[in-house]
Amino acid sequence: MTFGEKLKAARVESGLKQSELAKKLNTTGNTISNWENNVSKPDLDTLSFICGILHVTASYFLEATIPEDEVSIPELKLIKKYRFISTHSPDGASVVDMVLNREYAIAEKLREQKEQLEKVQKMDMEVAEEIVPLRLWAYYGKIACAGTGFIFDDIPSDTVQAPDANADFIIGVNGNSMEPDYSDGEKLYIKKVERINPGEVGIFTINNECFLKEYGENGLVSRNKKYDDIPGNEDVRLIGKVVGKVEE
Repeated sequence: MTFGEKLKAARVESGLKQSELAKKLNTTGNTISNWENNVSKPDLDTLSFICGILHVTASYFLEATIPEDEVSIPELKLIKKYRFISTHSPDGASVVDMVLNREYAIAEKLREQKEQLEKVQKMDMEVAEEIVPLRLWAYYGKIACAGTGFIFDDIPSDTVQAPDANADFIIGVNGNSMEPDYSDGEKLYIKKVERINPGEVGIFTINNECFLKEYGENGLVSRNKKYDDIPGNEDVRLIGKVVGKVEE
């Protein structure tokens, strides 16, 4: 809002007509109209009277209306006082200068400290966002064979720490029949499910031997074509679905 808009809003809020406000200020209705239309502005002393009549503070008129490089009414009053002191009390002006310089230096240090604190807080937040919380997982070691088969035991051989995921346990890859997608030594998140769709990768057992394979329409598929696929039969049991790799 402009100064004129704020003046009009405060006058209306106080229930005064332009002529009534003009009478209280010993001026004319046209003058009030000019102020409200931003044709002109009252002087400092008149503005103080306006604030008292309309029951508002000077900051009401100054907020969001004065650019940083312009001088506000309180600042103009300080300049007026300083000039008066400089004219009639040079020693007093020296004292004011000394106090201003000291307080300015203190304010500079406080600003620098604040900026430094904000930088540190920002860095802490960035570091906190990068930290991935870990949890303890049941780990079945390198028994998910991406090769010819490996004995599977329902009892996990170890535990590992890894980021949280929508999975039930972690299993290690043993072999390279699923390369290039899954390589020997990698750890995989496994979700226990009753069925998976063709094209998805899971952990299967055949006669208690464990395999990491893609589920196909006619059996278990090796993505590395150097290895044969495994024909489907009633002895194939699904343990779970691969839902992701453990990033290390």
